[in-house]
Amino acid sequence: MKLGIIKEESYENRVSITPDIIDALKKIGVEVSIETGAGDKAFHNDKEYETVGAKVAKREDILQNSDLITCIHFPSESVTSKLKKGQAVMALFQPVYNKDKIKKLNEQGLTLYSLDTIPRITRAQSMDVLSSQATVAGYKAVLTAANHTSRFFPMLTTAAGTITPSRVLIIGAGVAGLQAIATSRRLGAVVDVFDTRPEVKEQVMSLGAKFVEVEGAADASSAGGYAVEQSEDYKKRQAEAIHKFATKADIIITTALIPGKKAPILITKSMIDEMRPGSVIVDLASIMGGNTELTKDNETVVHKGVSIIGNSNLPSTMPSDASKMFAKNIFNFLKLLMVENQVKLNFEDEVISGTCIAHDSQIRHKPTLDALSA
Repeated sequence: MKLGIIKEESYENRVSITPDIIDALKKIGVEVSIETGAGDKAFHNDKEYETVGAKVAKREDILQNSDLITCIHFPSESVTSKLKKGQAVMALFQPVYNKDKIKKLNEQGLTLYSLDTIPRITRAQSMDVLSSQATVAGYKAVLTAANHTSRFFPMLTTAAGTITPSRVLIIGAGVAGLQAIATSRRLGAVVDVFDTRPEVKEQVMSLGAKFVEVEGAADASSAGGYAVEQSEDYKKRQAEAIHKFATKADIIITTALIPGKKAPILITKSMIDEMRPGSVIVDLASIMGGNTELTKDNETVVHKGVSIIGNSNLPSTMPSDASKMFAKNIFNFLKLLMVENQVKLNFEDEVISGTCIAHDSQIRHKPTLDALSA
């Protein structure tokens, strides 16, 4: 199989395949070509790829001669318009959100692998791009907050007196949230954590944080680590609990997402009004509208001295390690996909079935079909 790596758009620093896995890809029957300069922003130059056996070529050659194209974000029309029936593309398609674009590519006869629909099951953990990139986002969210806050993170004893540690509130103890907890604690902050899933309490406490518990949450055990819709009674008690901790926090990091839906509003404008000037909110749910009433994706909003940072692409700010993790996820998925050096689409395998959202001019992803019907 011929795999082609294309250069990302100007706002993205990562690359979908890194030189360290090229040799492993060759061993499973994958021949790799990469667009000139595609790895530059991730600090991997063309010579590195050539040294390990990848071919460096122009974009036109990559698109014309590859069986499978890999990239991180939904490819632009200038890319997809040059692809022909039978070729495949692997990326973070967000198919429900981009349902109309998916429909068009399906009609074009392309096979689409959406890395954000890989089932979040134990067997697929090594392929879970969302989890690996959430690790980066959770870590960088804390560093971003530290750069914007007006206060120290740790307690400091100085000749001028004692400085109390910052209080950090983290909403959501998924992969990003847990990494944010660990990073905040390393920096010396006092950390409070809210999550609707009581089963994560032990993990939160093991990292040295306090778990804020609100009883009566809907069961989220089958939601793959995401939040689920809650009852109105629970939402009321939830809001009261969050309000209590949010108004005392110096830093809030929010991570709550519900698949295929607008992110739930957990931090209201009135809560932000009561926060101390100089406080910071980093909203990792900004791509789906955000967890605060004031979040704007890829913007920083300052309201009464409180900075609300919406950044849906934090992994791009750490392109070396983020790209390495992304590439390893793709390799592990390709190992499952390749049988005797050929792609074999075994739709009885739930990982392959869940990830291949379109094939043979048929959309196979039910949430996308439902969205198109609606």
